[in-house]
Amino acid sequence: METKQAIAALTALGHATRLAAYRLLVEAGPAGRMAGEIAEALAIPNATLSFHLKELVQAGLAESENRGRNVCYRANFEAMNGLVAYLTHNCCVGSPVESCAPASSCEC
Repeated sequence: METKQAIAALTALGHATRLAAYRLLVEAGPAGRMAGEIAEALAIPNATLSFHLKELVQAGLAESENRGRNVCYRANFEAMNGLVAYLTHNCCVGSPVESCAPASSCEC
């Protein structure tokens, strides 16, 4: 992942509603969730949610699929893992491996 992509992803996740929506998408796994379900779970209007989901899609963190008149959103796990890898690229440099957190994502 390039720095510009990481900044876009972190900017998208830097809003409470988008972060909450993204966490719901990650929780849903590859099947994703319908926009209406996300709006209901977050107790926000559909129009507001659409704006926030569009930001996640533009940042590359989510994907959308039309299903008739509804839209299903799913997390882009490749992008998520790329962001985590970008953030932890130099993890543990000059420190003992035990001090790295989370140890499971550190390639020390």
